[in-house]
Amino acid sequence: KSHSLLGMLRVDGKVYNFMGIPEYIPVILLPNAAKAPYSCQYTEIAPDKTWMKENFNDSKWMNGAAPFGSKSIGAKTEWKGREIWVRRTFELTNLNIDQLVLELLHDDDVEVYLNGELAFQCAPCYNDSYENKKIAAVVKSKLRQGINTLAMHCTNTAGPGMLDAGLVSIAALKEVTPAIQKSVNLTATQTTYEFTCGGIDLTLNFFSPLLLTNLEILGRPISYISTKTVANDGQTHDVQLFLSAAGEIAANTPQDVMEYSKTPDGGLPLLKVGTRAQPVLQKSGDDLRIDWGYLYFAPMQLNNTVLELASRADAFARFLQLPKPANPISPELLCIESGLGKISTTPVERQFLLSYDERLAIQFFGQPLPPWWRQNTQEMRQLLIKAYQEYPVIKARANRFDEEIFETAKSCGGVHYAELCAMAYRQAVAAHELVRDFKSGEVFFFSKENFSNGSIGTVDVTYPSAPLFLAYNTGLMKGLLNGIFYYTESGKWTKPFPAHDLGTYPQANGQTYPEDMPVEEAGNMIILTAAVGRAEGSSVYARQHWKALTQWVKYLEQEGFDPADQLCTDDFAGHLAHNTNLSLKAIIAIAAYGRMAEKMGDAPTALKYSSMAKDFAKKWLEMADDGDHFSLTFDKKGTWSQKYNLVWDKLLDLKLFPTSVYDREIAYYLRNQKPFGLPLDSRKTYTKNDRIIWSATLASNPEDFVKLVDPVYKFATETPDHVPLSDWYETTNGKKTGFQARSVVGGFFIKILEQKWRK
Repeated sequence: KSHSLLGMLRVDGKVYNFMGIPEYIPVILLPNAAKAPYSCQYTEIAPDKTWMKENFNDSKWMNGAAPFGSKSIGAKTEWKGREIWVRRTFELTNLNIDQLVLELLHDDDVEVYLNGELAFQCAPCYNDSYENKKIAAVVKSKLRQGINTLAMHCTNTAGPGMLDAGLVSIAALKEVTPAIQKSVNLTATQTTYEFTCGGIDLTLNFFSPLLLTNLEILGRPISYISTKTVANDGQTHDVQLFLSAAGEIAANTPQDVMEYSKTPDGGLPLLKVGTRAQPVLQKSGDDLRIDWGYLYFAPMQLNNTVLELASRADAFARFLQLPKPANPISPELLCIESGLGKISTTPVERQFLLSYDERLAIQFFGQPLPPWWRQNTQEMRQLLIKAYQEYPVIKARANRFDEEIFETAKSCGGVHYAELCAMAYRQAVAAHELVRDFKSGEVFFFSKENFSNGSIGTVDVTYPSAPLFLAYNTGLMKGLLNGIFYYTESGKWTKPFPAHDLGTYPQANGQTYPEDMPVEEAGNMIILTAAVGRAEGSSVYARQHWKALTQWVKYLEQEGFDPADQLCTDDFAGHLAHNTNLSLKAIIAIAAYGRMAEKMGDAPTALKYSSMAKDFAKKWLEMADDGDHFSLTFDKKGTWSQKYNLVWDKLLDLKLFPTSVYDREIAYYLRNQKPFGLPLDSRKTYTKNDRIIWSATLASNPEDFVKLVDPVYKFATETPDHVPLSDWYETTNGKKTGFQARSVVGGFFIKILEQKWRK
């Protein structure tokens, strides 16, 4: 969705664009149903092949209100069959259209025609919200003054169906020249770009101080944008800087009514925007944007700086020194203009603060919890002033932290592994909310299952992301587990295994996922509790939750070795009985429980479960043996899978399996990996890159680790999908299969964790 940040630089009167796309707000040519109700002709009976033509007679078709589809997901006219054909006529009086854009909602495969000309099609594909599709000039040329026809055909291949569309015109600023990007450098907490804007070089730095070692700084919802400008030709240039943040950042939909304000100077002038409605914690889901709280934008240097609330048209006219629009338009942007003055060979630097005040962040079993920073500071202005004052110290600390992560990763896994960790870091951390229950003092670090179903506190999302937090802050690791422990220990969850999740983000009021993952989640919680004890060198946390852990290990004792037909964390692959990798998780969890009992001085319990795990491991080796590797399931030979769960036998030093087992699997993986990585198992050629790095950590030598990780790096740098790092993709061509922007990439840090624990 559009969350626009825009940056332009005026050099000697010429304007260069270095961030975002400077476009005027879209002009509606044909509203979609979300913007204005409409009815049109449709049929579910296959029509003549000329159905998309302008002169086609659709008078015998039915008439219905859009959108068309399944009532369960909001359709106005129910579409019951597999296919639907829709025709809509509309009138245009002005053909002065810059970029024609189709606003399209479709589930599933779709083709769209304008006046009989194919404008867009895709299959297999679907979306669950409106997406903008730019229409080619040759298709736009088919539009005419007077009556035009938009025709659509959609095929529902599975699940609910939906179809709607509209047309808008977007005008770009022709007076703006794109800046030339020379380089980009990404570290754990920062991204730095180098641009050339005529006679000026611009360094643009984005900095989010997500320092896992300092919860006060980590808990601040504040990022910094910095610019440095210097002449590249030895001459002196007159330079002005423009930055803006769109009000849509604080909205869920474009229809939300926004309120903009500018505070008095008071040492730090602020621009602010939020929705008028402020529906705090009222919505939950995945494809939602926060529509309560407030976005703030502020400059850190006030000299020659102007703050404005403006429409795109007004802001662009002022900065481009164009005639001012005749009619005033409501604000759309938080704008900051800085006159940088006469610049030659001495660099000029500016810093800006961008923050979001949620007011309340999470609902935990009916109790609203404020964000972490509010335990010490009540108002965002105070926090922004503190962030401003501490910037030099925080930046220096982050520089050291970034270097430490890179060098640690490089030393144990090579340069490509280090760069993968840098790519993953901010994504893994940012997909969480840090809060404290002020009544109990309990720390909670709630994950959001991005680009999936929006679950909060999902155990099998916590499990793959855990290595990052185990390596750098076990307090956060416990914060990931505390909610699930509370759910069981409070009696709110009564099953003999842990819940899959705590609800749907941001409402942690109880599991909403429709199906349990019994062995998966029981194994995850026990293994991660043992990992906390290993990281802290203490049994305190396990002792606090021993009753729940005991309940779960007893379930694994009965059901874990040969799992029934149930889901594991790879639920997208479907149910699987006799899953050998899931069995490994149960065996390792049982051994980990025995190890924790030993550390607490309970020798009989330790002996019981350690012996049980060893017996299960011996039996596993016999039943899963498939020659030069181990099978996907106990009952199907000639199959295989990544045994990524086995890595915890190595990390926790349980010694359940000889290193020859690791070596046999690694050798098989190396023979079966594809150009972009090792498939998850023998059923499909797609993979999960967090699982690959766990599997690679089983390698006995650095060379084999690098051989398995390099294709993951190839995917990350060559994938054709320009989206936040995906963890589920196709190993043959590097295309994203599904997920993106998920915290599970914290699992990349498992090699670092292994090195830290080896010392």
